[in-house]
Amino acid sequence: MPKKAVKTVKRAEAPEKTMVENVARVVIEKVSPEIDGGRFPVKRVTGEPVRVEADIFADGHDELLAFMLHRRDGDPDWTRVPMRTLGNDRWNAEFTVTGPGLYFYTVEARLDPFLTWLRDLKKRLEAGQDLRVEFMAGAGLISEAAGRAAGTAADARRLKELARDIGAGGDQREKAARLADAELMGLVSRWGDDTALVRYGRELEVTADRVKARFSTWYELFPRSVSSRPGKHGTFNDLIARLPYISEMGFDVLYLPPIHPVGTTNRKGRNNSLTAKPGEPGSPWAIGDRTGGHKAVNPELGTPEDFKKLVEAAGEHGLEIALDIALQCSPDHPWLKEHPEWFLKRPDGSLRCAENPPKKYEDIYPLDFACKDWKPLWDEVKSVFEFWAGQGVRIFRVDNPHTKPFALWEWLIRELRRENPDLIFLAEAFTRPKVMYRLAKAGFTQSYNYFPWRNSKWELETYFTELARTEPKEFLRPNLWANTPDILTEYLQFGGRPAFMVRHALAATLGASYGIYGPAFELCEREPRMPGCEDYKDSEKYELKSWPLDRKDSLKDFIGRVNRIRRENPALQSDRNLRFYRTNNEQLICYSKHEGDNLVMVIVNLDPDHKQSGLVELPLHLLGLSEDKPYQMHDLLADRHFLWRGPKNYVELDPHKLPAHIFRLRRYVRTERDFDYFL
Repeated sequence: MPKKAVKTVKRAEAPEKTMVENVARVVIEKVSPEIDGGRFPVKRVTGEPVRVEADIFADGHDELLAFMLHRRDGDPDWTRVPMRTLGNDRWNAEFTVTGPGLYFYTVEARLDPFLTWLRDLKKRLEAGQDLRVEFMAGAGLISEAAGRAAGTAADARRLKELARDIGAGGDQREKAARLADAELMGLVSRWGDDTALVRYGRELEVTADRVKARFSTWYELFPRSVSSRPGKHGTFNDLIARLPYISEMGFDVLYLPPIHPVGTTNRKGRNNSLTAKPGEPGSPWAIGDRTGGHKAVNPELGTPEDFKKLVEAAGEHGLEIALDIALQCSPDHPWLKEHPEWFLKRPDGSLRCAENPPKKYEDIYPLDFACKDWKPLWDEVKSVFEFWAGQGVRIFRVDNPHTKPFALWEWLIRELRRENPDLIFLAEAFTRPKVMYRLAKAGFTQSYNYFPWRNSKWELETYFTELARTEPKEFLRPNLWANTPDILTEYLQFGGRPAFMVRHALAATLGASYGIYGPAFELCEREPRMPGCEDYKDSEKYELKSWPLDRKDSLKDFIGRVNRIRRENPALQSDRNLRFYRTNNEQLICYSKHEGDNLVMVIVNLDPDHKQSGLVELPLHLLGLSEDKPYQMHDLLADRHFLWRGPKNYVELDPHKLPAHIFRLRRYVRTERDFDYFL
């Protein structure tokens, strides 16, 4: 099929149906990407392509022309891109999203009588048949195209000349040779009969985000614990002094738990005790007191002006502030007096506290998002996000979104992004897979996931193959958290410092976005509240902490090296390019990511207690490597170089030294001498 140029068409020029349905011969089906029949958009970031494929075919043997149409929200016209056939009636084309916002795409196709005629003409010519009548038919098709090109004088003139020459007498082979001009043949098809176009029945959507939606490095801390004086409540100004420490480790998002006033009624004490002692700060998630609620700042942290200074100072250190939005209230929150109808009540009329039986959260009241007065409640929630966006916050971590209506998030996120397409929303939902996926489809930019509990090689390979290679890759962006204030896994509890290194290496290389809760993580805090429990003993959720950041066993330098590797290697900044490879030891996991010429291969010892060794098997032909030539593996963690040969190579990793190799594969190594040169 002749190659066609990209064409912009008026939306009105491509009607949804222009043929009587029962005689339409073109079929378009199995369009991808398409989420739930087009119910939800797919996700991309600025600069990423959207590769559109479809099954397109017709009865009989006629040639087809197929087009992918795309436009940005608000643009009046479609851009039409010719699709190419992949074989077996599968077609594809792609376009690139150029900035945050909403995009639309669809597919259309038609029969092409001219291409069908030209194909058959060549066969008849090879058979030595008399083609005088056939050339007359072709001239007629070209003349019709010239008529449709009347508004473009140059095209119309060329087509008329071609029709005249083809219809006139002369040597058949000379005329056929002229028809071999691909540019000229493309011109004929370009002015084909578009009234016969068949349009796919849906306009599909793409939500485009800024690049940080795909690649981000999160650090969580409690600002009240950053004071230089033990036992003193930290402030935003204290946190500004802590920014260099966080930035030097290579993080670009600083996530803060709720910064609002903390209620006093039923305030929780140390280790979640039911009664707080004088001076105990309570849980930041028990939001609201007489000084304000979700739009107020805890006076012990500082003033709204102090918070703005923090946002500005963070930006100067390459950090964005992410705020936790927890849609729940302490018994002292102003909403309880102003809007009691927004809360769940018991049969006796008393308010019902938050529960996750058998757990009870006496210091928190949940909101009833399906109450009779739900619309003002939803509008008020929207205003909370708008308020903090107005203070310079562009990233929100949303607490327990799976306990609120999906419809709320679908409406809320779309409305907020309409005016602020650069906003990023992280869904903190450790819940069932289908619920987690639905939240991502509803609009959440990133999602917590099951990484904390995937420890074995089989578990990791199976889970991340699902996320990177199957349909969820189109709508769910995982943010891998090695720990949180609520999650201290058994692996970390019993594996010691090497376990923290293992989980960090996995999180930072399996995921383009990952996070840690610090300083608990870099200081390897691992004592649970009780055996079999994932809660921290003396949890920072209920008390002020003083962290000895200068401890010699801190993982600060290790974390900084890994994050520097992430920044310097584009391969580690995406999730879609993940591939796993065979090892003959179940304690060794091997995988790679690539972006253009940048290929990074990671091998991790999953056993935090023992040295493990084995053979790694690589598919050399897929990596562009020769069977008989060496290739250089540069370990970016240890800054060591290895010369590998063939598909199987030996590795050995001691978790008490470095539990991982992060190799950059240099495919241009040719000989031993070349290897010495690169050293």
